[in-house]
Amino acid sequence: MQNKKKTILIYVVVFVVLLISLFTVTQTLKRGMEPAFKYSDVVELFEDDKISDFDLDLGNGELTAILRNNVEFPGAQKTVDGKMAFTYKVPVVSVFLDDIQEVVKENNAKHPDSKITWDYSYSSNNTGLLLQFVPTIILIVAMVGLFVFMMRQAGAGGKMNQFGKANMKNPVQHGVKTTFADVAGADEEKEELAEIVEFLKNPKKFNELGARIPKGVLLLGPPGTGKTLLARAVAGEAAVPFFSISGSDFVEMFVGVGASRVRDLFEQAKKHAPSIVFIDEIDAVGRHRGAGLGGGHDEREQTLNQLLVEMDGFGMNQGVIVIAATNRRDILDPALLRPGRFDRQVVVGYPDVKGREEILKVHSRNKPLGFDVDLGVIARTTAGFTGADLENLLNEAALLAARRGKKAITGTDIEEATIKVVAGPEKKSHKINRTDKKITAYHEAGHAVVTYYCPTQDPVHEISIIPRGMAAGYTMNLPEEDRAHVSKRKMQESLVVLLGGRVAEATALEDICTGASNDIERATKTARDMVTRYGFSSRLGPVVYGEAQGEVFLGRDMGHQRNYSENVAAEIDEEVRMLIDQAYSRAEELLKEHYDQLDLVAKYLLIHEKVNADTFKQLMNGEIKVEDLNAELAKLEAEEEKKAAKAESSDETEKPAQISAPIVPEAKEEPAQEPAAPEAEKQEEAVLEQTEAATPEVPIQEEISNEEGMQEKEPVKDQDGAPEVVEEKTAQEEPSETEQEPEKKEEPEAEKPSEEAKPQKTEKASGQATQRSANRRKKTQGGKKTNAKAAEKQENDPETKK
Repeated sequence: MQNKKKTILIYVVVFVVLLISLFTVTQTLKRGMEPAFKYSDVVELFEDDKISDFDLDLGNGELTAILRNNVEFPGAQKTVDGKMAFTYKVPVVSVFLDDIQEVVKENNAKHPDSKITWDYSYSSNNTGLLLQFVPTIILIVAMVGLFVFMMRQAGAGGKMNQFGKANMKNPVQHGVKTTFADVAGADEEKEELAEIVEFLKNPKKFNELGARIPKGVLLLGPPGTGKTLLARAVAGEAAVPFFSISGSDFVEMFVGVGASRVRDLFEQAKKHAPSIVFIDEIDAVGRHRGAGLGGGHDEREQTLNQLLVEMDGFGMNQGVIVIAATNRRDILDPALLRPGRFDRQVVVGYPDVKGREEILKVHSRNKPLGFDVDLGVIARTTAGFTGADLENLLNEAALLAARRGKKAITGTDIEEATIKVVAGPEKKSHKINRTDKKITAYHEAGHAVVTYYCPTQDPVHEISIIPRGMAAGYTMNLPEEDRAHVSKRKMQESLVVLLGGRVAEATALEDICTGASNDIERATKTARDMVTRYGFSSRLGPVVYGEAQGEVFLGRDMGHQRNYSENVAAEIDEEVRMLIDQAYSRAEELLKEHYDQLDLVAKYLLIHEKVNADTFKQLMNGEIKVEDLNAELAKLEAEEEKKAAKAESSDETEKPAQISAPIVPEAKEEPAQEPAAPEAEKQEEAVLEQTEAATPEVPIQEEISNEEGMQEKEPVKDQDGAPEVVEEKTAQEEPSETEQEPEKKEEPEAEKPSEEAKPQKTEKASGQATQRSANRRKKTQGGKKTNAKAAEKQENDPETKK
């Protein structure tokens, strides 16, 4: 609805613009036709005898008049001979002649020496008529064109009738020129297709021997192996029309459109025969019929039926070769695969070492490579890569080199690009805590150490605990050569390697985590395949249990049933469990026996986060000492703790200042805020001062420091456990006791009662002092009581009294 409104608005805008343009053009033409002076002005010039000569065109009424000397006129212009002249369009020639004839005769009679001369001519007036009709003609043409355009864009007269037409493309016409020289690593496949191209170019060579051109070629193989590239090469090499279409282009929302497009496709191909028709991803339209999904009126089935008829039906289909590509041969209809329709089935598989090297040469033509880049080495380390993978690998290496500002692609760029293609990009910004980092390090070290002691496994290329993709870490193994077969021992040791990470966690950390879930899943699948598909179980024998689990096809898999009993299923589960248990035990033996190497690799990972192949060999051979790693690891942990403590202190810098601010001023202002004591209290304070003369009182500054630190300061003790500070104070107070001896001699009887009364008064005075300093903390009061008891002990000591 919005598109229709938008289209109508565009039409209205275009129409308004046309009207404005026509109005502007008309006004401009009118202004150009209007003279700069009036008819009466021209007649007045004749009456005043200011014109010496004139020429009048009786056909179109154009008047050219020459003025006399020293006569000025607004529209006059100087001629070649220096005279002033003007041009005027006479409205009606007959009226003009009637107006000036008498005037000219009279002027000539008055001035016989300077008579007016004139001349008459005649020409057609078609140009003026055309100019008058130009705006009307333009308006009519614009209206007709707008109406036709609107009719073509309407639903009834627009694309509705084009649904049955095939949307074909010719890549050669679109400027995409690909030849067999651009295809590498598929020599046999190129030969099969080059033969068809040669047949089209020189059919006589094959007809003499009675050979018939293949009607169809089906390209099979995994994704990315070059099936569509081969078809483009055929289009570039063949000197015949090439029609390309996708399998999904046949099926639309309307019933019957697919079959109609198939008919239109082959009609066009027959008109241009000999020709080639390429159907990419034919599995979109050529799926197995009668799968239980949909009825006989299914649009896909009708399209497939029409395709079968056109390829090899009752009518002859001479001169049209059909090439199709798919990676799902298992779901194609058998009638489509029979000879007569697809006579040849070319399998485009994974390239070998030589093929990979040739593919790398093709894709590195326009890329500057460094001196350290060896394409042969790259080909050996990229086993299992398809042509698309290798092209992507070189492109990623070029992007890395450009990002780093290099002028050429180096071997380091290609190596990093290889890991990026296999495992994904690094996530260096992710912050991982120390516990997770340690778990990942021992997990990956377990995989690597077990791989080292399993001779059938591919060597370790790199170990990393930096997250990539969905993995927290990885251990990458690169094969040294291509293998066509996998032995039983290799699969058994692959189980040991897969379980090495879990065993390393349990052995080194005495705990396990969820990080090994994918390893366990893969190990379980491998063990089940060993039992049910490959016949590696001596107990169940070389029997296949169940059907091969290939690509999912819902129509076929809905009717899938198990072809073995429950007892056999239980035995299969037991065999799978036995294989897993054996692999787990073997991994435990290897890691317990070589625990030092496991610990060494894990510590190196914790320090450097990555281990390449050469460093891993040095670690396993003992060339790197564990003492050096322990020192580096301790230094690293200390730096991390220091950074963490610094970060915590920076976050809490404001909090301690807010806590200590109200405490320090209160302790300093406390003596000044104490109120004055009455006279009775002053006498008691005097007695208290005498009593506390021998008591080591804690200074106020020490009390303030105790309050600020919020901790009670314990007295220093000597070896016997007695308070050392108290003894020193007692020794210092002995001279003060001797100075008071004369007073004691004057009042010997009152000496003892006064001494006995001192502790009571001391306690009473100390209680009053405690009330006055109630805001002081309890720990300070406890310190005073301790000092008072020490003073009492001193006074009761007979040696002190002496």
